[in-house]
Amino acid sequence: MKPSLLFILLFVFFVGIADLFSQELYFPNRNETWKTTNPSRFDYNEEKLASAVNFAKENEYSGSRDLRQAILKGFQREPFHEILGPTKKRGGPAGMILKNGYLVTSWGDTQRVDMTFSVTKSFLSTMAGLAFDEGLMSSTDDKVGKYIWDGTFDGAHNTKITWEHLLQQNSDWSGELWGLKDWADRPPREGGLDDWKFRELREPGTVMEYNDVRVNVLSYSLTHLWRNPLPRVLKEKIMDPIGASTTWRWYGYDHAWMTIDGLKMKSVTGGGHSGAGIFINTEDMARFGLLFLNNGQWKDKTLLSKEWISKAITSSVPNVNYGYMWWLNQKEGNRYWEGVPEHVFYAAGFGGNFIIVDQKEGIVIVTRWLEPQKTGEFVKQVYSAF
Repeated sequence: MKPSLLFILLFVFFVGIADLFSQELYFPNRNETWKTTNPSRFDYNEEKLASAVNFAKENEYSGSRDLRQAILKGFQREPFHEILGPTKKRGGPAGMILKNGYLVTSWGDTQRVDMTFSVTKSFLSTMAGLAFDEGLMSSTDDKVGKYIWDGTFDGAHNTKITWEHLLQQNSDWSGELWGLKDWADRPPREGGLDDWKFRELREPGTVMEYNDVRVNVLSYSLTHLWRNPLPRVLKEKIMDPIGASTTWRWYGYDHAWMTIDGLKMKSVTGGGHSGAGIFINTEDMARFGLLFLNNGQWKDKTLLSKEWISKAITSSVPNVNYGYMWWLNQKEGNRYWEGVPEHVFYAAGFGGNFIIVDQKEGIVIVTRWLEPQKTGEFVKQVYSAF
């Protein structure tokens, strides 16, 4: 064998081994200091990445750090809006960037527990995924009224609503839950109370409308399905197995109590714009993102099926940028981040809270309190560093 050919074969062999090594995923144990990495392991530009992090630090969410005030100001257009659940003053900008599970960089206080607002919706969607995997619902195309027969899904319109309609936020469910009427949540910019109350209902599956009352109807329905408080299900099925801290909490409205099997339990919210939702630190958010990066597998254990995650990150018909309470970076939609791959999906919450996942490149990005309009530019800068 000629030396030159031998050299080529050895080179190809070692490059292949190095590539396999670089694709190995790291899953941190509970209370373990997160393993870091450097450009020699994963090819990235440190200066560009530092510039992106500085951009995140310099573009802090402009709303008040007193989130009670930020909420009241941010949703003042809603009639009858009030704080109904716990709130918490927030910290400053924070975040983490992972590559194949290894920590590339972080900033701010990553162990501080803060409200995470509509990032909670992606956790709520996961509760539906676990129910799907365990056969508690046979299909997301099933009518919810088949399972929840207490009147919540009665009527000519509501009887048509499926689990998928609730998950994709295109059900146009009509009614009242915990004293909140569906039409009073994020009402149209045109018209007044009578226009909103007596509107023509849209056929389920045809029009997406971001609406927390309907999200909370999903939470209410899943609580009945599980016959258990959702925070307990999340803890046992997801957060404990991924080694999350014991500091996160999932709240409902103060008065949102229900009785199932003779046991009183709280129906939690899928967001925080009237207070409540998930309060969590950056590192636990990163662990959750890492689980989705690896298609529901944590180390050698499947916590959530690949089938469910595929469904969750599939575009809905009315909104190409929305799946099962995960946002999708699809170019055809109006929520596209220029310069960021279209296969990226993310959880997003008020005030600049994001969990961003790129399964193909092995990247997870968590940001806290980044001005929402600047998020696309920040993520673009991160990608330019890789």
